[in-house]
Amino acid sequence: MAAATILIVDDEPTNLFLLTGLLRPEYLVRAANSGESALRAAASQPRPDLVLLDVMMPGMDGYAVLARLRENSETCDIPVMFLTALAAADDEERGLHLGAADYITKPIKPAVVLARVRSQLQAKQARDWLRDENSFLEAEVARRTTENDLTQIITIRALAHLAETRDPETGSHILRTQGYVRQLALGLRRHPRFVDFLNARNVDLVTRSAPLHDIGKVGIPDSILQKPGKLTAEEWEIMKTHAKLGSDAIEQAEADAEQPVAFLILAKEIAHWHHEKWDGSGYPDGLAGDAIPYSARLMALADVFDALISLRVYKAPMSYEQARDIIAAERGRHFDPDVADAFLASFDEFVGIAQRYRDSAEARHPTG
Repeated sequence: MAAATILIVDDEPTNLFLLTGLLRPEYLVRAANSGESALRAAASQPRPDLVLLDVMMPGMDGYAVLARLRENSETCDIPVMFLTALAAADDEERGLHLGAADYITKPIKPAVVLARVRSQLQAKQARDWLRDENSFLEAEVARRTTENDLTQIITIRALAHLAETRDPETGSHILRTQGYVRQLALGLRRHPRFVDFLNARNVDLVTRSAPLHDIGKVGIPDSILQKPGKLTAEEWEIMKTHAKLGSDAIEQAEADAEQPVAFLILAKEIAHWHHEKWDGSGYPDGLAGDAIPYSARLMALADVFDALISLRVYKAPMSYEQARDIIAAERGRHFDPDVADAFLASFDEFVGIAQRYRDSAEARHPTG
């Protein structure tokens, strides 16, 4: 390990000579004979590990030097020991109050100086180790958090795509609807009715959860899910069960977790209730108005808009403007009025998201 560097600051050449001779056998010693030169030395390399600072110097005294060292981010953590002929208790108290690590009166006792220097250097070494260890731990926590977030996102996408393999017409539906939900959340985050729910954390969580809205479709028979024509009344009742199938599957995943997972709570709400309508005519539970969770209200509009503009074997895609007009007409019936207003206010952004994630088949059938 490299020897510690000590900066001695004293305007008396005799004191500099004495202290240098005492410390040089064990340490790298630098010297300064004024406050101004001490500040330059402290800020240059090699940065001192400890400063032995005389108090009574012409021009800038030791107290002023200490104050300047503490103001500089590059030198504020260097421990300073005052060496002074001022032996009164008030003088020592003042020095310690200003941030000195120790206070030694002159004439110095070599054994005492050496012992206190070692003590201060050991304390600094421990602080440096702890700081480096904390920095490492913080970096490791940040790395693992990023890795966990990425794993979570990939897992959600994988599950959502698994559902899409059963319903091949949906294509990039999950990417588009996720973008729509985020856009709605951002547009409503300062609205008085939504401000408590749509904090930064929940905006992120509801966006992450959105791709799982139709996960329950994996439990719907192919004969119904992939039927090209209109469903019979009996088939439609079976199709509607995908909402509860999805929330049940997420609830089982929750039960397996050792502690609550926030995004699963919202994912379960979205899967279960994204087909509810503001006027109570939706499914599976016929919820109305504010009884419908916020997350499901956002997903409801995002899902319908994408269905309207998307190509299906039984229909051509609507234009963006047609879809906009239908949603505007359903304000207060199918959709929360404020959610519909947020959509209308950010219609251009919705169009941009739709075009960014357009399926190749839909690209041959322009909707705008």
